Amino acid sequence: MEKLVAENRRARFEYDLLEKLEAGIVLTGDEIKSVRLGHFSIVDCYGYIKAGECFLRNSYIKEYANSFSAGRGEDKTRRDRKLLLHKKEIEKWKKRIETEHLTLVPTRAYFVDSQLKVEIALARGKKLWDKRETIKTRELNRKLK
Repeated sequence: MEKLVAENRRARFEYDLLEKLEAGIVLTGDEIKSVRLGHFSIVDCYGYIKAGECFLRNSYIKEYANSFSAGRGEDKTRRDRKLLLHKKEIEKWKKRIETEHLTLVPTRAYFVDSQLKVEIALARGKKLWDKRETIKTRELNRKLK
Protein backbone atom coordinates (compact mmCIF):
# COMPACT_ATOMS: atom_id res chain seq x y z
CA MET A 1 0.00 0.00 0.00
CA GLU A 2 1.31 3.43 -0.97
CA LYS A 3 1.06 6.58 1.10
CA LEU A 4 1.65 9.71 -0.98
CA VAL A 5 3.99 12.24 0.64
CA ALA A 6 4.71 14.78 -2.11
CA GLU A 7 3.66 15.32 -5.71
CA ASN A 8 5.07 17.50 -8.45
CA ARG A 9 1.95 18.32 -10.47
CA ARG A 10 3.74 21.12 -12.27
CA ALA A 11 6.04 18.57 -13.92
CA ARG A 12 3.16 17.25 -16.07
CA PHE A 13 2.47 20.78 -17.27
CA GLU A 14 6.08 21.83 -17.91
CA TYR A 15 7.40 18.56 -19.40
CA ASP A 16 6.46 15.63 -21.61
CA LEU A 17 7.13 12.65 -19.36
CA LEU A 18 8.63 9.90 -21.51
CA GLU A 19 9.66 7.13 -19.11
CA LYS A 20 9.26 6.64 -15.34
CA LEU A 21 11.26 4.76 -12.72
CA GLU A 22 10.89 4.12 -9.00
CA ALA A 23 14.00 4.90 -6.96
CA GLY A 24 14.92 4.69 -3.32
CA ILE A 25 16.42 7.74 -1.64
CA VAL A 26 19.21 7.98 0.93
CA LEU A 27 18.14 10.02 3.98
CA THR A 28 19.33 10.53 7.54
CA GLY A 29 17.19 9.52 10.52
CA ASP A 30 16.03 13.07 11.25
CA GLU A 31 15.12 13.64 7.60
CA ILE A 32 12.91 10.55 7.42
CA LYS A 33 11.14 11.63 10.63
CA SER A 34 10.46 15.02 9.08
CA VAL A 35 9.18 13.40 5.86
CA ARG A 36 6.80 11.23 7.88
CA LEU A 37 5.36 14.45 9.34
CA GLY A 38 4.77 15.70 5.77
CA HIS A 39 7.54 18.33 5.60
CA PHE A 40 8.85 17.35 2.15
CA SER A 41 8.66 19.11 -1.21
CA ILE A 42 9.89 18.16 -4.69
CA VAL A 43 8.37 21.08 -6.60
CA ASP A 44 11.53 22.89 -7.69
CA CYS A 45 13.92 19.97 -7.77
CA TYR A 46 15.52 17.96 -10.55
CA GLY A 47 17.78 14.97 -10.94
CA TYR A 48 21.28 14.67 -12.35
CA ILE A 49 23.82 11.92 -12.94
CA LYS A 50 27.40 12.30 -11.77
CA ALA A 51 30.14 9.65 -11.65
CA GLY A 52 27.73 6.80 -12.30
CA GLU A 53 25.35 7.82 -9.50
CA CYS A 54 22.00 9.60 -9.61
CA PHE A 55 21.22 12.54 -7.31
CA LEU A 56 18.24 14.74 -6.50
CA ARG A 57 19.05 18.44 -6.25
CA ASN A 58 17.02 21.17 -4.53
CA SER A 59 14.47 18.92 -2.81
CA TYR A 60 13.27 20.46 0.45
CA ILE A 61 13.02 18.60 3.75
CA LYS A 62 12.26 20.79 6.74
CA GLU A 63 14.62 20.41 9.68
CA TYR A 64 13.21 18.06 12.31
CA ALA A 65 12.24 20.09 15.40
CA ASN A 66 13.40 17.58 18.03
CA SER A 67 16.72 16.93 16.33
CA PHE A 68 19.97 16.88 18.29
CA SER A 69 21.63 19.10 15.68
CA ALA A 70 18.67 21.49 15.30
CA GLY A 71 19.67 25.13 15.25
CA ARG A 72 23.40 24.57 14.90
CA GLY A 73 23.68 26.77 11.82
CA GLU A 74 23.95 23.92 9.33
CA ASP A 75 21.32 24.36 6.64
CA LYS A 76 20.85 20.91 5.14
CA THR A 77 17.25 21.40 4.07
CA ARG A 78 18.15 21.58 0.35
CA ARG A 79 21.23 19.35 0.12
CA ASP A 80 21.76 16.87 -2.73
CA ARG A 81 20.27 13.47 -1.97
CA LYS A 82 21.40 10.22 -3.59
CA LEU A 83 18.86 8.10 -5.47
CA LEU A 84 19.20 4.33 -5.41
CA LEU A 85 19.05 2.86 -8.92
CA HIS A 86 20.69 -0.03 -10.74
CA LYS A 87 23.87 0.78 -12.69
CA LYS A 88 22.34 -0.40 -15.98
CA GLU A 89 19.36 1.93 -15.55
CA ILE A 90 21.64 4.86 -14.74
CA GLU A 91 23.85 4.22 -17.78
CA LYS A 92 20.85 3.80 -20.09
CA TRP A 93 19.28 7.06 -18.89
CA LYS A 94 22.62 8.90 -19.02
CA LYS A 95 22.99 8.03 -22.71
CA ARG A 96 19.44 9.20 -23.46
CA ILE A 97 19.95 12.44 -21.53
CA GLU A 98 23.12 13.25 -23.46
CA THR A 99 21.89 12.28 -26.92
CA GLU A 100 18.26 13.47 -26.77
CA HIS A 101 18.80 16.50 -24.46
CA LEU A 102 16.38 15.28 -21.80
CA THR A 103 16.18 15.94 -18.06
CA LEU A 104 15.32 14.01 -14.91
CA VAL A 105 12.25 15.25 -13.06
CA PRO A 106 10.80 13.80 -9.85
CA THR A 107 7.03 13.40 -10.17
CA ARG A 108 6.00 12.07 -6.76
CA ALA A 109 7.30 10.67 -3.47
CA TYR A 110 5.54 8.01 -1.44
CA PHE A 111 6.03 5.37 1.23
CA VAL A 112 5.93 1.67 0.32
CA ASP A 113 6.19 -0.60 3.37
CA SER A 114 7.85 2.16 5.47
CA GLN A 115 10.45 2.93 2.77
CA LEU A 116 10.43 6.27 0.97
CA LYS A 117 10.39 5.94 -2.82
CA VAL A 118 10.69 8.69 -5.41
CA GLU A 119 9.22 8.32 -8.89
CA ILE A 120 11.49 10.05 -11.37
CA ALA A 121 10.74 10.60 -15.02
CA LEU A 122 12.83 11.14 -18.10
CA ALA A 123 11.32 14.31 -19.54
CA ARG A 124 11.49 16.70 -22.46
CA GLY A 125 10.59 20.35 -21.89
CA LYS A 126 7.40 21.56 -23.54
CA LYS A 127 7.31 24.55 -25.83
CA LEU A 128 4.89 27.43 -25.24
CA TRP A 129 2.37 26.17 -27.80
CA ASP A 130 2.39 22.72 -26.17
CA LYS A 131 1.48 24.34 -22.85
CA ARG A 132 -1.35 26.26 -24.52
CA GLU A 133 -2.68 23.02 -25.97
CA THR A 134 -2.56 21.42 -22.51
CA ILE A 135 -4.55 24.32 -21.06
CA LYS A 136 -7.15 24.08 -23.85
CA THR A 137 -7.72 20.36 -23.37
CA ARG A 138 -7.92 20.77 -19.58
CA GLU A 139 -10.57 23.50 -19.90
CA LEU A 140 -12.51 21.48 -22.47
CA ASN A 141 -12.55 18.46 -20.15
CA ARG A 142 -13.79 20.68 -17.32
CA LYS A 143 -16.68 21.97 -19.44
CA LEU A 144 -17.66 18.44 -20.48
CA LYS A 145 -17.93 17.26 -16.88
